[in-house]
Amino acid sequence: MKLPVIRQISEYIEEHDPEDVSKAIDVLEHISQIRGLKDEELDTIGELISNMSGALSVAHDIKEGKPKNDALNDFMKRVMGSIDF
Repeated sequence: MKLPVIRQISEYIEEHDPEDVSKAIDVLEHISQIRGLKDEELDTIGELISNMSGALSVAHDIKEGKPKNDALNDFMKRVMGSIDF
């Protein structure tokens, strides 16, 4: 996950309908089922889905009243806390 990408997508969500991003995730998930995709292509699709899902979470927190930077930082802390090192 890349914070600048999540930030950009969350800004898009603020200006547009979050359903747009949800639909894009659905399309990417459908595309990922294509036989013959290379591992690099699947990795890219997975990264996009992860970033979009993260942005939806951040946008939800912002909508609930959390300041943007706090929402972004809290999201990244949750992600880093869920990764086993």
